[in-house]
Amino acid sequence: MKILMILTSHDQLGETGKKTGFWLEEFAAPYYVFKDAGAEITLASPKGGQPPLDPASDGDDSQTAATKRFKTDPSAQDALAQTVLLSAVSAVDFDAVFYPGGHGPLWDLAEDRDSIALIEAFAAHDRPVGAVCHAPGVFKHVKGTDGKSIVADKTVTGFTNTEEDGVGLTDIVPFLVEDMLKANGGRYEKGPDWASFVVVDGKLVTGQNPASSEEAAQKLLALL
Repeated sequence: MKILMILTSHDQLGETGKKTGFWLEEFAAPYYVFKDAGAEITLASPKGGQPPLDPASDGDDSQTAATKRFKTDPSAQDALAQTVLLSAVSAVDFDAVFYPGGHGPLWDLAEDRDSIALIEAFAAHDRPVGAVCHAPGVFKHVKGTDGKSIVADKTVTGFTNTEEDGVGLTDIVPFLVEDMLKANGGRYEKGPDWASFVVVDGKLVTGQNPASSEEAAQKLLALL
């Protein structure tokens, strides 16, 4: 069982001068769900190497069992520091792909041609695709084999407009995940803000927020 995890390489939070990147919990929790299930995990990013960590996800109030485990796991830290180039990976080599969130993907992965082509290849081969929190933003330009948006007529979720408002970034992000999913024809559903909420439609798995990361990974695993 081979699973590809794709992380952002983008570290600038719009024009604020602040840093962003991937959200630690959204990487760590799925990573250990997959690892503990015996999966062979490959980490990739647009620029390769160490992806930028959103500093907000490293605060004391954002720590979970998975992030604490990561902090004491040199092999996982080493793997993260050496992500392979996204342009060098092929969907045919993996059984599933998973995208952790953080705000970074809204700027780079949502527009990245290699990422778009990769997701389209996974979908064409009917292989599971998972994304959590802001990462469903990576589906913005992805088409299914029918030429429609990959989320068209699919039940999906992702970071809510009210959650984005709650972190004060509604006017900073390039687009709102909830609005984009709806605009692309997705049947958008959500649970309470900040609580775990995951939906599965066919081979597409989406999670609403950081709290959804472990459940999203488990549901992706169940498809394998």
